[in-house]
Amino acid sequence: MRSPVLRLTWHLARSSGRRGLQSQLLAAGAAAVGAFVLLVMIAACAGSGTRADRTAWRSPEPARDGTAVQALATTYVRHEPLTVVSLAQLPGRPSTPAPPGLAAFPRQGEMYVSPALAKLLDRLPAQQLADRFPQVREYGTIGAAGLASPDELVAVVGRDPADPALSEAAAAGASWFDEDQAARAVVAGFSSGKVSLFTAPDRAMALLGVVLLGMPVVVLAAAAGRLGAARREQRLAALRLAGATPRQILAMTALEAAAVGAAGALTGALAYLALLPVLARVPYGIGSWYTAELWVGLPCLGAVVAAVTVLITVSAVSMLRQVATSPLGVAQQADPRRTRWIRAAVFVAAMACVFRSTGGGELKPRQLLGLLVLFYGAFWLFGPWVVDRLGRIVGRFARRPATLLAARRLSDDPRGAWRTVSGLVLAGFAAGFFSVSQIGADAAQYRDQIAVITESGAQARHTAAEARAALARSGVTATVTVAGEDEFGNLLAGSPGLIVRIFGGSGGTERLDTAVTALTPLARVHAPYTRDYATAYERASIDRIGEVSTATLALSFLVATASAGLTAAANVLDRRRVYGLLRLAGTPLRVLDRARARETVLPLVVLAGGTTAMGVYGSYQLNKAVGATIDATGALQLAACVVVGALAMVAAIGAGRPLLRRVTADPARTTD
Repeated sequence: MRSPVLRLTWHLARSSGRRGLQSQLLAAGAAAVGAFVLLVMIAACAGSGTRADRTAWRSPEPARDGTAVQALATTYVRHEPLTVVSLAQLPGRPSTPAPPGLAAFPRQGEMYVSPALAKLLDRLPAQQLADRFPQVREYGTIGAAGLASPDELVAVVGRDPADPALSEAAAAGASWFDEDQAARAVVAGFSSGKVSLFTAPDRAMALLGVVLLGMPVVVLAAAAGRLGAARREQRLAALRLAGATPRQILAMTALEAAAVGAAGALTGALAYLALLPVLARVPYGIGSWYTAELWVGLPCLGAVVAAVTVLITVSAVSMLRQVATSPLGVAQQADPRRTRWIRAAVFVAAMACVFRSTGGGELKPRQLLGLLVLFYGAFWLFGPWVVDRLGRIVGRFARRPATLLAARRLSDDPRGAWRTVSGLVLAGFAAGFFSVSQIGADAAQYRDQIAVITESGAQARHTAAEARAALARSGVTATVTVAGEDEFGNLLAGSPGLIVRIFGGSGGTERLDTAVTALTPLARVHAPYTRDYATAYERASIDRIGEVSTATLALSFLVATASAGLTAAANVLDRRRVYGLLRLAGTPLRVLDRARARETVLPLVVLAGGTTAMGVYGSYQLNKAVGATIDATGALQLAACVVVGALAMVAAIGAGRPLLRRVTADPARTTD
């Protein structure tokens, strides 16, 4: 005999009316948001690895039977890194294969540039950029295979093997700051090498965002399943009383939730596909993306859709256990379960373990990931305890009925209130700390300075006169000072050479670029460099963490907004009997609505707002200790993200007001 479960499930879903359709659409929307956010973060993580691999060919890998000389150098224009790869074919050796993105190995006098650099060369005056390179009739173009981003600035220059730029003196070590920005070796090809400094931390930071967003997406899926379960409560109860078995009730719930979840997750996946070109324009690290870098592949796409569907199904089934096992099928009433002090004790122990482990030296990536999971888990355990105490404190000092009701709800269900804002708590701390951080990379004493390395102090004194003349011809006002080899407090950091200080006039960036270009012919071996070069190694990681933290906070607000809206709607449906009794007792509707809103706003402001403020304050104190300043741009981005995200959450909660009005329209019937 065929089971009637499938046919009956379809019939009940189709005949559930407008309110049932709204519930299903909301659940599907939550699934779509969850799948979309997961796919975006996974794409960023995988794409970061792909773009990093595309930069490995630029770092010379020594070969025993080398056929060409390769040198890596880095200069800066408009404070953006410009990677210069110099190549020369050794005479009497087999031909060297072409580097990735080039049609052929560059001959002497040929120059290939990335499309972004070609546009910059056309836009900027020659004295600010083009004069740094050999004069050529036309530039070749580096293809996408040799670039990590469409916005990346890269130049490949064909030179003579005896050119000073390819000498052993051009290798890393001429300057204290050369690490991963300058290198030289005899090579046989470009199949291996070390990834670029400017793409190396991208994947690890993107993985951090995936970990931080994983739990909020799970919470969103649980809220979607709960909303669908509450709407099906009464009709499943009737079927249970009519003779349906608990297994059939659970099977019907699972089928409907799986169908809604799969439809929503698939919609989110389709939205990800449709928005790939738009997502590729979002800058990260060195710039925007090639669209193909953000494609996760069909297996991963299917796995995300299946995972979100399973999460919603499990959530829906678990929320209907009492309905399936109780003949009356009543909704689960408020059952306050106080959180215990053991949560706080475990949190303190976990934090002590984290701080002790991070203070013992450099850790491996797996160890860092494990500590991050422990940190997240400790907060997840500690959060409900804080919400419970918050509800008790607010309830004790409440002066308005709405605040008192909200406080009682927080202490009755601290886990539910915590789940809504949990993602924002951790993301807020990370974003608050790293988005305004300038730790270890401000180097204010190097502002408007240029360092020119020479082979000796005697050559530095001779070059000083040439530098003053070159700067005067370029119209740049500056002072030129010869630094000794035993001086470590300047931009040369102990190397012999010149310190050029730019001052006066307007357009500081243009004057700095003009001065670097004018000094380039005088620095035959090592290109002149500025503060950007000196702080590149530290800023490469700090900036990525700041970008990922802010992006994670923005996506957390997106997930939390959807979760808050769904949770608010689910709570209205779950508590309709309580709301009906309060209305019969004379409680105005506006008081119930305010209590419902404050139930989410209170933990949002206290917990998420508090951790964000703690992050900003901690960053400020550390910056102050090392003499750095707050990153004003990062602070503005953080403030805009917090304001827009908070307004979106309030709007999502307010969207449940019509549902509350409908549920309490007939209080006597609601309480029956």
